Amino acid sequence: MLSQFGGDWLSNLIWLLFFILMVIFYPRLMISQILWRLDQVVANLSNLTNSAKKLVLKKVSKGTKNLKKAKMALDNFLEFFVIEPVSLDPFGIIKKFEHLINLSLHRFKYFAKRIAPGLDEEERANLMMGISGTITLYQLMKTVRHYVIFIRKTRNIQLALLLQMQIPLIEKISKAFYRGTEAFINGWPVGDGIGALVAASLIENPYKVEEIEEDTLAFYTKIEGKDVIIVKAKGPGGRLGKLGRAVEKIVKKNRISKIITIDAALRLEGEKPGSVAEGVGVAIGGIGIDKAFVEEIATKLNIPIDSIVIKVSQEEAIMPMKVEILNSLDRVRELVLENIRESDKRGKILIVGVGNTCGIGNSKKEAEEAAKKIRRTYLMLKEKGYFEEIKPKGFLWF
Repeated sequence: MLSQFGGDWLSNLIWLLFFILMVIFYPRLMISQILWRLDQVVANLSNLTNSAKKLVLKKVSKGTKNLKKAKMALDNFLEFFVIEPVSLDPFGIIKKFEHLINLSLHRFKYFAKRIAPGLDEEERANLMMGISGTITLYQLMKTVRHYVIFIRKTRNIQLALLLQMQIPLIEKISKAFYRGTEAFINGWPVGDGIGALVAASLIENPYKVEEIEEDTLAFYTKIEGKDVIIVKAKGPGGRLGKLGRAVEKIVKKNRISKIITIDAALRLEGEKPGSVAEGVGVAIGGIGIDKAFVEEIATKLNIPIDSIVIKVSQEEAIMPMKVEILNSLDRVRELVLENIRESDKRGKILIVGVGNTCGIGNSKKEAEEAAKKIRRTYLMLKEKGYFEEIKPKGFLWF
């Protein structure tokens, strides 16, 4: 029977035995290789989390006299979570989410003030964002570690392959979150802040800015001879503001002819960072609370909604802002001015600058200072290879 394979019977027997051994042992060899690679990922995630914690504690040390107690409090707070509300009956789900987000925000504010009472309000806002990034890294590390331990216990090769295929994405996101945490702690503007930067560049007189909602500012002015209201989150600390509630309040008190939203949007591979696009609809990211409030009031009063988006990748949104993204500022400003000029309806035009205000102030002068900081930071970090493409290791062990 062996002669049909050709050659002498001994070599064919050895080949057949080798084939049988590979059928039996190759799955075990493969899962061992995958686990070895996954262990590396867990170790890297753990190192990034510890590094992020050190960045946060370095910031905290400037505002507390008891760093040891603050470190213990931070270790406990890394386990913080928010339970998603029940959605079997979707009626009222937006208000449920808003309530939980408000509770979460107030808890973060209280915690930041407790561990670093010596920091000012803007530094504590940046500290909150840094803590949020550290929590994300910590939870990502715990989740991956859980599956690695579970795979090692069960020797489930299907689950191992599924997790292993996610390694490139996990590595890219984790490194981006660490770099974002570093940006928040140092007060560097991030890619997601480009919408807020555009709004700030349109505010000529910062003394006329009023806080219309918690951490949310409104500025009444005239642009191209028309009444304009500009809304953005309060800076230069890292905040997102309550843009939806602010828009709702302004629309109820004023006759609004148009709403223009400006925000960073996810770019596709092949699109250039900082490329600009126009459209209609509410350009506000997140889980959808602010977007829902704007859509509700605009639909009820039949207010047109224009949007201008600046394309960034998922990693670029949370990393220090690239110069390519900053360079879109003049183009977006011109599109906003053109939109205002072409508006022939009576009423005020509402401009909403969406994005994280870390490092971005509340006036044209502060926007210019932020732009200078972005360029300096970009050059400094580029020399360190900070903006090079994050290239994860290969599919299995290469």
